[in-house]
Amino acid sequence: QVQLVESGGGSVQTAGSLRLSCGASGGGYSTYCLAWFRRAPGKKREGVASTYTGGRRTWYVDSVKGRFTISHDNAKNTLYLQMNNLKPEDTAMYYCAATSSLCGSMWYLPERYKYWGQGTQVTVSS
Repeated sequence: QVQLVESGGGSVQTAGSLRLSCGASGGGYSTYCLAWFRRAPGKKREGVASTYTGGRRTWYVDSVKGRFTISHDNAKNTLYLQMNNLKPEDTAMYYCAATSSLCGSMWYLPERYKYWGQGTQVTVSS
């Protein structure tokens, strides 16, 4: 069983930056597909970015390309999301997720992920 705990959310102004962290424990697989999702009020959960443990490949939703960077530190078993040039439309609850399956072209589908964190709130004001 994998446990995920997010941290690093907060309130910033437009064009500000935040770094989210997701600490992982448990699990018995050598490689996981890891991802960040977000859910804004009244909207569906959206895949933001994905990578494998070790960060060998990355995927991003178009709206965050060039602004967000996903990475994974194997030694610390921690997933990160560096968010720069934040916009009000980035305001959401952010969740990290993990699966022992491949990331692949459908990395953005929440039903592919078995393990989820509790979420951390990001609020961007104009």
